[in-house]
Amino acid sequence: MSKQAIRGQVSTPFGRLTTGIMFGYTCMMVGLLTPAMMLLTFKMMEIDPNGYTSSYGLIAGVGAIFALAGNPLGGAISDRTNIGFGRRKTWIFLGPLLGAAALLFIGFATEIWQVLVGWCVAQLFFNFGMAAYTALIPDQVKVEKQGTISGLLGLALPLGVAIGTVLMMSIGTASTHTKWILISAIGVIGPIISLFIIRDGKVEIPHVERSGDKTSLVEKISKVYPSPRKFPEFSWAIASKFLIMMGYFSTLYMTVMLVNRLGFSEQQATNSIGTINLVGLAATSLTSIVGGLLADKFKKQKPFLYGSTVIIIVGLLMLTFTTNFSIILIASIIMGLGLGCFTAVDLALVSRILPNKEDAAKDFGLMNVANALPQSIVPALAPLLLAIGSWPFFFLFLTGCTVLGMLSLKPLPEVGQSKEEVVPLPIEVPRQLS
Repeated sequence: MSKQAIRGQVSTPFGRLTTGIMFGYTCMMVGLLTPAMMLLTFKMMEIDPNGYTSSYGLIAGVGAIFALAGNPLGGAISDRTNIGFGRRKTWIFLGPLLGAAALLFIGFATEIWQVLVGWCVAQLFFNFGMAAYTALIPDQVKVEKQGTISGLLGLALPLGVAIGTVLMMSIGTASTHTKWILISAIGVIGPIISLFIIRDGKVEIPHVERSGDKTSLVEKISKVYPSPRKFPEFSWAIASKFLIMMGYFSTLYMTVMLVNRLGFSEQQATNSIGTINLVGLAATSLTSIVGGLLADKFKKQKPFLYGSTVIIIVGLLMLTFTTNFSIILIASIIMGLGLGCFTAVDLALVSRILPNKEDAAKDFGLMNVANALPQSIVPALAPLLLAIGSWPFFFLFLTGCTVLGMLSLKPLPEVGQSKEEVVPLPIEVPRQLS
C-alpha cells in the first residue's frame, strides 16, 4: 500500500481563507442556482411553451448525471493538478470559467438540445469549482475549526439563491440575454476575485511503497468510498442527508408551480420567488446560528436533527394541500427554519464522524454529492410525479423521502457515543454515489 504525506502546503490565515471561500463560492452559487430555480424554467417556456415541464425535467435529469460526476471527478483532478498556481486555485478559476461560458451559450440558445448541452457542461464544471473550494477546508483548516467554516459555507447556497432572485426582481423587464449575461458574469468574476484572497501553491506528495504489499480490489474501492461495514455511520449520514435534501429541494420546482398551479405570469413568479427566497434566507440564517450554538451548549446533535427534519416535513405538508400564495410563503419560512438548523448541526456531525481525517477532502466531496444531487434529481422526477398524481402527489412523495431520511438518522452516533455502537448499513446503495 502506498502512503502519502503532503508537504509544503501553503496556509491562508483563517479569516482571510473564510472570506475568500465564502465570497467566491456564493458568487458561483448565484451563477448555478439562479438558472436552476428560475432562468432555466423561463428559457424552456420560451423554447417549448407547450411541453416545458417535461423538457425542463429532461434537461435537469441529464444534468444530474454531470452534477453527480463533477464533484468527485473534479476533486480527483484537482488533487493531481500539482502546479505552482495551486491545485485548488487552478480549478477555482477553470471550473467557473467554463461553467459561465456554458451559461452564456444557454442564454442565446434557440433549441432544446442546445440548452441540454449547455446545462450539462455548466453542471460539470461548476461542480469542479465546488470540489476545489471545499478541498481547501481539509487542506488548510485545523480540525477544530473545520466545523465552523463548514457551517458558514452552508449559508452560501441560500445566500446565492437570494442574491440571484433579488437581481432578477430588480431587472425584471430586462431581456433574457441580459439576465443570462449578468448571472454568467457573477458566476465567474466572484471566483476570480477570490483567487487574490486565497493562498495556494505546489505541494510535495512523496510516495513510500511497502515491498510485497498488494492492494486488493476491495481496498482500492474503499479508497474511493469508505467501507459501509467499517464506517457505517458515514453511509447513514449520506443516506439521511440525501433523503432529507430530496424533500427540501422541492423548492427548486417552486417557479414551475407558481406558473403552472397558480397561473402566475413570468414577472409575478420572479417577484414571488424573490420574496420566498429572502424570507427563507432570513429563517435559515437564524436557525443555522442558533441551532449550532445550542447543539454545542447541550452537547447533543441528534435531537436538533430530528426536530429540524420534522419542521421541514410540516412545511412540505402545507405545500401539498394549498394553492394560496400566503400559505406557500409561510411554508417556505418554516422549511427555511428547518434547513438552517439541520445544515449547521449535520455539518458538525459529519466533521466528527469522517472515517479518516487524511481523506477529509474526498469524503467531504462525497457529502457534497449527497447535498447537490437532489438539486438535479427533484426537477428530473417532477414530470413523472406530476403525471401520476399532480401537485399533491409530487409533494407527498418528497415528504415520504424526508420521513425516510429522518429514520436514517437513528443509527448515527451521538456526541460521545462510540462508533462501534452504530448499526451496520444493511445495503450498500450509497456506494453508487462514489
